[in-house]
Order: sequence, then C-alpha cells, then structure tokens
Amino acid sequence: MTKLLLSLHVLAAIVAVGPVTVAASMFPPAARRAAPADGTDPGPRAAGTVELLHRICRVYAGLGALVPVLGLATGLAMGVLGDAWLVTSVFLTAVAAGLLIALVLPRQGELVAQVTERRPVDPRSTVQLAMFTGVFNLLWATVTVLMIVRPGSTTGA
Repeated sequence: MTKLLLSLHVLAAIVAVGPVTVAASMFPPAARRAAPADGTDPGPRAAGTVELLHRICRVYAGLGALVPVLGLATGLAMGVLGDAWLVTSVFLTAVAAGLLIALVLPRQGELVAQVTERRPVDPRSTVQLAMFTGVFNLLWATVTVLMIVRPGSTTGA
C-alpha cells in the first residue's frame, strides 16, 4: 500500500504542480508581450495565450490539492509524520499554496482583465508577479529536495 500511495503522490506532484510552475513562470513575460506599455499592437493571439496560462494555473492548482493529501497518507503509512523533514515539507507546501492562492492567481487574474480590455500592463506589476512566482517555484524545489534527501533518514537514501 505504501508503494502505491508514494507512486500516486509523486505522479500527482509531477502532473499537477509541474504545469503550474511552468505556466506561472511563463505568465509575466506573456502578459508584458500581450499588452505592451508603449501601446503597440501585440497581435491577435497574445491575449489568448495569457488567458490560457492563467487557466492552466487555476485548474492545475486545484488538482495540486491531491499532492499534500496523498503525501500525508504516504507519510502515515510509512510512519514518518513526526519527522522533521516531513513537517518542514508540509509547512513549505502550505506556504507555497498560500502564496499561489493569495498572490499569484489574483494578480494573474488582474493582468488577464487588463489584457482582454486592451489596457497597457504596467511592467512593475509583472515584475512583482514574477517575483512571487519565483518564490513559489523555489518553495516547491525545496520541498522536492527534502522529499528526496530526507535529512536524518535511516533508509539509506
């Protein structure tokens, strides 16, 4: 059962979190191209690209809720729920989710509205969004390393 839960946890992380990290990273430059501050015409597909990236982030963020659920079930089955590396990973996952829900997705939504209304996008807002996205991605990278290295693990891995 442990191997099945661990496999599902890893698959959920790859399938759900991977697209969010990529799409969220692509979003700020796409928004800048879709509604340039200088008022030039970005082309007919630019707004569609921004909308698609935001939709990917929203949908896969919802699917991403499976990752900690399956992770906790795996940790319970392995008997490691109290281990420091897992507690730290759970905390960092919660911070990453909070960052995505409170800062990344709402700002993306605001930029999508600006782009679809053909209003120029302030480059500072995309820079700030890129910063929040970078922190989100760094948190997930840290959690991934903790899941692999597992400091203090006695499994030999």
